[in-house]
Amino acid sequence: MSFIQKIRYFFKRQISRVHMALRGFLWRRPACDGVTMEGVTAHKISKHITFLANDVAGTPTASVSPAHPKPMLLLLPWLGSRPQAIAKYCEIYFRMGFDVLLVESEVSQFLWPRWALEYGGRVLELLESERFSQRPLLVHAFSIGAYTFAQMLVHVAKDTQRYQGLTNRIKGHIYDSLVMGSLEHMANGLGETIFPRMEGLVKSASLLYFRVFKHQTVDYFNSSISVFWNTPLMVPALFFYSENDAMCDYKSLEKMVEFWRSRGQTVEIKKWKESVHAGHLRAHSQDYLSTLEYFVKSLNMVPLKAKM
Repeated sequence: MSFIQKIRYFFKRQISRVHMALRGFLWRRPACDGVTMEGVTAHKISKHITFLANDVAGTPTASVSPAHPKPMLLLLPWLGSRPQAIAKYCEIYFRMGFDVLLVESEVSQFLWPRWALEYGGRVLELLESERFSQRPLLVHAFSIGAYTFAQMLVHVAKDTQRYQGLTNRIKGHIYDSLVMGSLEHMANGLGETIFPRMEGLVKSASLLYFRVFKHQTVDYFNSSISVFWNTPLMVPALFFYSENDAMCDYKSLEKMVEFWRSRGQTVEIKKWKESVHAGHLRAHSQDYLSTLEYFVKSLNMVPLKAKM
């Protein structure tokens, strides 16, 4: 057995153990029910997918009809996000009249992309199910959540005709703190998110892991990046990002934005010199909310009187 084969064997033996340990570390938290606002009911669909039904009286879409289904937000948060942090974003959309489908990601799906691809397929099936098949959709993805959404787009790109009904229902997509750039940016993301005190070690181990399992990781990443650049969604998009984000090469992001615009797509951006990865709302609250409100209202998914 060669040295590389030994390393591959070692990683295969350890990945399930790492998966279990990190899952316990990242998901040891109260159920979503405990952080929803009054008038919102949480329905647990699976371990990491929760539907939050907004029945708050007085919201712009409180009275809906079969002819005008209530809009739904597909919310894909960052890795290890806390319920209280997610709740802040949910409440913004609840006040505008959206229901929320919360789709959370696991680090194992990033380390073994085939699992993320399978997970993305299951989310697509859910969105096409009778329960949600008529809902107008808005996507808001953070950090690794955008990676999960990219896996969904891989399925869509392979069979655009099959998913045409679904993509027609998506009215806009929002990306906050997109992880973009080299493998080093991805490794930085793992280090800063999982074990900040051991960031250097995690980064080095991640780069070695990606090198050893190039076919099972890097090749998948490259495929999903290509699909994301050539997204089958031509609806308006909004990006929140900062120049000091170690997990995002903002110049690469801006090149992609220009490419999207060159195809005739409407793309809005909100950039800061300095901010916090997946923490722009906290760091720049007024800027964030005004930009988000303007964008969502431009989609005509909710009445103009909707307030954040």
